[in-house]
Amino acid sequence: MGVVASTYIILILAMMLADLSYTTTGHILEALQSKEIQYAIKLSLITCTITMVLSVLVAIPLGYFMARFEFRFKKVIDAVLDIPIVLPPLVIGLSLLILFQTAPGQFIESHVRITYTVYSVIIAQFMVACAFAVRTMYVTFIQINNRQEQVALTLGCNQRQSFFYILLPQAKNGILTAASLAWARALGEFGPILIFSGATRMRTEVLPTTVFLEMSVGNIEAAVAVSLIMILSGFAVLLIVRLFGDKNTAL
Repeated sequence: MGVVASTYIILILAMMLADLSYTTTGHILEALQSKEIQYAIKLSLITCTITMVLSVLVAIPLGYFMARFEFRFKKVIDAVLDIPIVLPPLVIGLSLLILFQTAPGQFIESHVRITYTVYSVIIAQFMVACAFAVRTMYVTFIQINNRQEQVALTLGCNQRQSFFYILLPQAKNGILTAASLAWARALGEFGPILIFSGATRMRTEVLPTTVFLEMSVGNIEAAVAVSLIMILSGFAVLLIVRLFGDKNTAL
């Protein structure tokens, strides 16, 4: 492992250790006892899970379509799918906000209030998280040889049966990875939520906006405590997925 790579790993660990040195168990427990932070944790878990499910439901067919079919403007569509990854998060939030000021957005708003509600939190998370899930499923399907699908088709299976009974079982680790990335990305989303949903206590407050609100009032200890909760949650999810994925691979 090169010096640059080692330095990067050390930097990540150093940041985490710095957070740990700045807070105490008491600060974390005090943060967990706050009604506002309890609400933020609950809302984060709910919205991240919904975002994860929606992202996977979109990523599987879209990733399959991009991996298995050739068509005009495929490279253009491929680039479009990566826009949420490369755009600054604040730009995504602003674009969503403007979208719901247009005629189609206002029509939706006249029936269901979206902006500055929990719905907007899910949409903001989904816009970014889904892009990571789609990219993961695209790579997953690209790496799976379609020979078994072709054999299944020659033996009487239709395209739908081949997809569900042959391809999806082989893609289970990729699906798990896409789901975990979508959940973890949604958990850390801040910019789009701040612009599109606001940071209203006990309404649209999720963990990233809690860090922002606590810092804005000078409560650095609580902000660091919430940051550690997010770090541990994300690390636990990613670690479990990797262990589970390695187990499935071994099988």
